[in-house]
Amino acid sequence: MSAALLATAEPRRTRGGASSAVRYNRPRRRAEQSVWIPQSLYRGDDYGDEAVAVYIKVAALDARRTWPASNPDTDPCTARVTELAAALGMSPSAVERGLTQLNRPGPDGSEPWLFTKQRTHRGGDGRSAKRYARLVPRDQAALEVPVRVAEALTPRRLRAWLHLARASATGLPVTAAELAGELFHHTGSHAGEPLSEKTGRRLLGDLEAAGWVTLDRRAGHRGRHAVTVNTSPLHAVAAVEPAVDDDADDALFPVSDLLAPPATDNHDGVAPADHDGSLATEEDSSLTTDGRAGNLEIRRRRDSGSYPPRAVDNSAGPTFQRAAQDQKRSSGQAGTYRGPGLQLSPRVWQVLEPVRHELPGISPYVLRRIGREIGEQLSAGVGMERLTARLLTRYSRLTAHAPAAENARRGDVGRWILGAGLPRHGCRLASCESGTTWSTGERCHLCANIAAEAERLAAEAARAQQPAAAAPRPEPPAPVRPPPTWLPMPPPPDPGPEPPGPAEREQLRAAATPETVRQALAEHGAPAAIRLYGRALVLPHLTNQHDEGNPA
Repeated sequence: MSAALLATAEPRRTRGGASSAVRYNRPRRRAEQSVWIPQSLYRGDDYGDEAVAVYIKVAALDARRTWPASNPDTDPCTARVTELAAALGMSPSAVERGLTQLNRPGPDGSEPWLFTKQRTHRGGDGRSAKRYARLVPRDQAALEVPVRVAEALTPRRLRAWLHLARASATGLPVTAAELAGELFHHTGSHAGEPLSEKTGRRLLGDLEAAGWVTLDRRAGHRGRHAVTVNTSPLHAVAAVEPAVDDDADDALFPVSDLLAPPATDNHDGVAPADHDGSLATEEDSSLTTDGRAGNLEIRRRRDSGSYPPRAVDNSAGPTFQRAAQDQKRSSGQAGTYRGPGLQLSPRVWQVLEPVRHELPGISPYVLRRIGREIGEQLSAGVGMERLTARLLTRYSRLTAHAPAAENARRGDVGRWILGAGLPRHGCRLASCESGTTWSTGERCHLCANIAAEAERLAAEAARAQQPAAAAPRPEPPAPVRPPPTWLPMPPPPDPGPEPPGPAEREQLRAAATPETVRQALAEHGAPAAIRLYGRALVLPHLTNQHDEGNPA
């Protein structure tokens, strides 16, 4: 045992000093016993539901030793695994799983919450192990829980009750979805995932039916249910019959045969868990939780209690009477189907209208599967007209080549409906129905693209398999061209006299005479003469030989 765990496990005789660093569990009568449970133990998915219940019971039995004024020679919890299982209403394998988790270090490297010390007699016979509970430090969030809650509730309902008690103590409103988000699967393929909102509502209903919580419907914040946590049940638990949902009319009845198996609170199986159990082969029965000794049986706590089961009406209805050739045989004796009578809801009946005359020859098991498949597709948004048209079209194709095709399918219509009549054919688009858009009747563009791509790939594969064509004969080389002859570039045109400035141009125009204008036209051309003397003086002296230079 580590030094930190020994410090919390040793008895304290006085208050104050180091003893004020932990929360003590006062030893009381069994009906009044309460212990402190850390919040890190029942929140998150680090510990299983069994570990929470086992810690509460072991800490309660260890309270006689950890109380400051206790006798230093007082033994810790020495109850056997079977005695803990009988007190908590759990199986021994579930208790052993909880003890294994509690004896390991925490996920953050902290000390384990329980420490087990194995004992044996001198002759080698096993004795009950000593189990020390680590007390909760005062700097950690904790909740004081009555021990009778752990003894009366299943591990999962106990964990749900603890979350509701924490929310009630802190004044936080809670919903079924938020409660389910705090609870997790610990086994199976969904291990580590939170429970569904439906399971959260079921847990709230179970706790309310057992009297451990009180729900005030729509009396809380923003129309939520106000939850009041009770430390003892308010009324006796009566037999609770499962409620039937009258709105689920999209499948065959009874509803329990169509829906998936309900999520029950079975936390362990029937096989022994010999890989994580106690090392002692026999344990001492001198110390028990209630003064009894011997091999205590598991006390099963179910909603039915000691009430006898009700009689079940197994009479089959006249709608789907089993045929003589389909009689069920068991242990060599012939007998008809004795399950509940089957009925079709109106919407499922309309979908199965094309094959209505084939239904009496289908077994009830296949009919349940057909009803479940139709109900799932209707819930997903597929219309009744679409399912009916799909089944009618494919059934017409099947019976088009009668009697050969009809003889081939005789006796197998139910499996044909499941495997070929109801499944949707087409691309990944939900609106596609066998390559056609159901709402418009046009060809699905995605199926068209897939078909075009398949044709292109097939054409490329066919071309790749064809032999390569013979290479064409090479053409004769082109004759050599003579080198190009480059002509000299002509000299640039004479830009003429450099234009005078504005002042000089005014002087020239003032002193200009017809002879000077004609002389400028003859020497420099019309554009230069216009730049020197202007249009008004040059235009009257232009002749035909200067017209090509006239900008006008």
